[in-house]
Order: sequence, then C-alpha cells, then structure tokens
Amino acid sequence: MTNKNEQLIETFDEEGNKVSFELLDIVSVDDVEYALLLPQEDSETEEEGEVLVMRLKKDGEEFSFEVIEDDEEFNKIAAYIEEIEDETED
Repeated sequence: MTNKNEQLIETFDEEGNKVSFELLDIVSVDDVEYALLLPQEDSETEEEGEVLVMRLKKDGEEFSFEVIEDDEEFNKIAAYIEEIEDETED
C-alpha cells in the first residue's frame, strides 16, 4: 500500500541505473537545505531502510541532490536530525 502523501523521486546513479527514493523531509542547517531520502525496495544501491542525507541544490526550477563528502558537514546535519528526533519523541 502506498501512502498518498508519499513523495517519490526517481533519479540515476553514477552508473546510469534508475533509483527511486521517498522524500521523507527537507531540513535547513546553516541556510543550506538537505533532503532525507529513503531508498525504495526496487533500488539496489542502498540497504533497505537506510536513510540518506543529501544536499539539496536548486538551479532555477530544477532541483538536484549532492553527496555530502565533508565529514564535519555531515556530522553537523546528523546531530541536528538526532536533536529533532529527540524533541519529537518527548
């Protein structure tokens, strides 16, 4: 069963394979937006259930996702997401 509020994104990986993600949320950290993406079952690029965090870049009307290669940047975002999760659990 598909959630009607689910936002599915289809894109291509570095090898040209089509991959599908569910957009879980978009968070803003230090004025930069990041997308929380959940690979769909038909995607073979990531383990099932592993949420990916990618930098969201807007170019005019087009959006793209960039891999976060800087460990410091990634750790800052991960800490922010954990903080949000802790607040929503209380």
